[in-house]
Amino acid sequence: MSHQVIAPGARIVVRDAEWLVRKVDVYHRHTPDGLKTVSAISAIGISEIVRDKETIFIDEIDQNYGRMRTREPGTGIEVLDPADTRLVPDTSSEYRKALLYIESNLRRIAPADSKLYVGHKAAMDPLNYQLEPAIQALKQPRQRILIADAVGLGKTLEAGILVSELIKRGRGRRILVVTVKSMLTQFQKEWWTRFTIPLVRLDSVGIQRIRSKIPTYHNPFYYYEKAIISVDTLKREREYRSYLENANWDIIVIDEAQHVADRGSSDRSKLARLLSGRSDTLLLLSATPHDGKPRSFASLMNMLDPTAIANPDQYGPEDIKGLFIRRFKRDVAEQVRGNFPEPEVACIHTQASPAEESAFYALVNLKLTAMDQHKTAGELFKTLLEKSLFSSPAACISTINNRIKRHEGNPGAEFQKDVAALCDLKQLLEQIDKSSFSKYQALLTLIREKQDHGFAWDGSDREDRIVIFTERIETLNFLHKHLPTDLKLKPNQICVLQGSDRDIDQQKAIEEFGQVESPLRLMLATDVASEGINLHFFSHRLIHFDIPWSLMTFQQRNGRIDRYGQEKTPQIRYLATISGEKKIHNDQRVIEILIKKDEQARKNIGDPSAFMGLYDEREETLFTGRALEAGKTPEEFDMETNLIAEKMTNPETDIMALLFAQPQEQSAPVDLLKGELPSLFSSSYRYLKAAIEELKQDGYQLQTQFRDQHQQVDLTLNDELRHRLKKMPDEIIPDDEVISLTVNKEQIAHALAAARRSESTWPKLHYLWDQHPVVDWLNDKVSSLFRRHEAPVVMLPNLPARQTTFIMSGLIPNRKGHPLIQHWMGLTFEGTSFKIAEPFEIVAKRLGLGAGELPNTGKTIDVEPLKPLLRDAVLRLIEIMHEKKENFDSLVRPQLNDMLEKLESARGRHYEQLSIALPGQEQISSTAHKQMKKRQVDRNIEEYKDWVKDTMETEDNPFIQVIAVFVGEQ
Repeated sequence: MSHQVIAPGARIVVRDAEWLVRKVDVYHRHTPDGLKTVSAISAIGISEIVRDKETIFIDEIDQNYGRMRTREPGTGIEVLDPADTRLVPDTSSEYRKALLYIESNLRRIAPADSKLYVGHKAAMDPLNYQLEPAIQALKQPRQRILIADAVGLGKTLEAGILVSELIKRGRGRRILVVTVKSMLTQFQKEWWTRFTIPLVRLDSVGIQRIRSKIPTYHNPFYYYEKAIISVDTLKREREYRSYLENANWDIIVIDEAQHVADRGSSDRSKLARLLSGRSDTLLLLSATPHDGKPRSFASLMNMLDPTAIANPDQYGPEDIKGLFIRRFKRDVAEQVRGNFPEPEVACIHTQASPAEESAFYALVNLKLTAMDQHKTAGELFKTLLEKSLFSSPAACISTINNRIKRHEGNPGAEFQKDVAALCDLKQLLEQIDKSSFSKYQALLTLIREKQDHGFAWDGSDREDRIVIFTERIETLNFLHKHLPTDLKLKPNQICVLQGSDRDIDQQKAIEEFGQVESPLRLMLATDVASEGINLHFFSHRLIHFDIPWSLMTFQQRNGRIDRYGQEKTPQIRYLATISGEKKIHNDQRVIEILIKKDEQARKNIGDPSAFMGLYDEREETLFTGRALEAGKTPEEFDMETNLIAEKMTNPETDIMALLFAQPQEQSAPVDLLKGELPSLFSSSYRYLKAAIEELKQDGYQLQTQFRDQHQQVDLTLNDELRHRLKKMPDEIIPDDEVISLTVNKEQIAHALAAARRSESTWPKLHYLWDQHPVVDWLNDKVSSLFRRHEAPVVMLPNLPARQTTFIMSGLIPNRKGHPLIQHWMGLTFEGTSFKIAEPFEIVAKRLGLGAGELPNTGKTIDVEPLKPLLRDAVLRLIEIMHEKKENFDSLVRPQLNDMLEKLESARGRHYEQLSIALPGQEQISSTAHKQMKKRQVDRNIEEYKDWVKDTMETEDNPFIQVIAVFVGEQ
């Protein structure tokens, strides 16, 4: 059955009230009568009785608007006929109402090409490499991409740039961000302050809040249009699965996406696969996107495009072309120069105390038989003891206690002998107090004193804070117990961040550490703090109390302060104990080779994980453990890792190297890929000021204060604005309900810095640009300066007599309701004769729009002679839009056919794979199983084909809107 699609921006009449269409979601469902298409039309009220009310109309319920002319009065959905637009002379001074009305419609133009229009204008100073993910994604039919840049390059910002572009295109109304719990507030704040994207944080407190607001059985994911939630919350709460299965978004972002790759049975990967089918746009963010195995990386690629890879163990660059982008610091070194200082790295050695040497001797000579008899290489309990002792005596004692407890009651003689040996070692460890714990004393010396690598730190400078990492909770507790006293710190000057903390506690600690007025001076953290979080605002010092056995851990930890935007030289220190015991001394030197490898990777190959070729923190730790158990020398370990790196970075010998070695598609110079949308005002500030002043002239009550010098406005919320912002994050509304907005990026940067020096790290000053919710509200208010189905008429004395120019917009959506072809035209008549149709930019220049004041002489305008011209102009624009549609279709049709052919080819590859048994795989022999897999392939292909057709094929009926009419003196 034919189904007409309403386009965003259309004005409709439903139940005798006028509404502005904001978004259209089109769904296909199978019925006994065949495939049925249903539109869900999100709209906001324009008529007085429904003004500012938001609702969703279902065309199936409110009657098919295609039959609107036969409907009963007051029912159905009526798309207003542009030829019936009432032409109303604008009587306002300098034709302000008409100009504002035109501007409000200009600001609703949704770009349909792949250029950047807004993302690069966000409250940041983006570098070209940060724009490239958006440029690459916008060239694709679907914006589904893995942004896999290295730690610290700004993946959150890169995603925000792309999402801003999609919001401008009308494809970002509903957004869901999924991240780790420690990142919730940081991600939320970054997107608001830079892009004014209002994500509501659904942490444990936020979830309770939403549950108290909505009925028990309502889907919480429909209450807020834009939300951020932790992956563990979604994974843990079983009830969310049904909610997720019955919700759709325009955009889903999964941060730290390496956690959702399929590496065996995983609740996280199942959750991600579910989410991947719930939105058109999917962005995956990860600095460590693969584990060296093609299969796990294929799972991420198939989330982005389920038709891409038929055999997850064997595929090539062509299969995943355009689905990811990956750069390292060395790749963008020239661009980040000055914003990414080279770190100063040193390893601080300290001689073991006599008490420690006794423990090391006992450990080296420890004989364990029963406890290690079934362990594989790298997992021997003795190796675990050494690793824990390298952390702290407390950690080693805890490891011993846990193992003894596990074997309590075991009567075996061999086990009892092992337990006795462990007890002897434990007694020696208990003799190591903090004064004989040499590494702890070295830590105090490093912090207090100014030596070659010392800090000379006393905690007095509130902008000089230290981060100390350890992977053992017992070591963390030891440090937390003793450091406050020994460094003369108050209890509130030191915080602890560990995985067992609640999400709100983790976020609070991170927030306070980045707040200058906070008393915090020192953060003790386990590796839960090593993912994503920004600690560089007031910290450029990071200490590894224990050296990780995984290069991936190096990369993640150091990235907390060694990241884009760091203003000081990062000072990274590793602590190591030197022992007279040959085995311990050798093992410590082997571990220190990892420091060298991390440095080597940063300067040369980019990815430090290539030195082990495992791309998994646990596996890398086992790799190091096996080297120690084998008694390898530092030189042997160095050589072995170099050989592995040579292989892993060689496209001829490693499939992952082959995939990532492919050069990214070369784009035109970035400046050529930036577009500008027309505007009659020099800035959003000028527009906002003029609009509010005009609204006040009409009696609208709004308290404002304008500061022209800073292009800033202070706006006190009234009931209408308060209602519009009620589902925004609480943090963006100040307690005094005065919102301050500015277009000045420098002022925003100062506000961000100032916020870190106040009680709240959320700046009161907001970035004023097209995407801010207040500007969105203002556009709606200005649209109502003229009543339902009206357009202003302006008389310009400089126009020839009897000349009439109709400013009109023509829009053709795709089947999903997204604008696909949009043109603003000026159609000019001399008397009753049509003269020319011109693009808006040419007409605006000729009419002098935006160039200065338009004096309103107040002369009477007779609109009756304009009515027949209006109908003629509408018909002509319809013809023009049909021509543009034909041109568009002729360009798109080959692309569409090519995509459909590729999908059929993909179907063939998937079918073929069902009957092939590869090494390590069982052939799918069950007929029923094979048929099930075949149906799944068909479903994926057909869904993608439907999506391609719905997205790339245009509707036949253009939506025409009469914006304004300019006439010469009559």
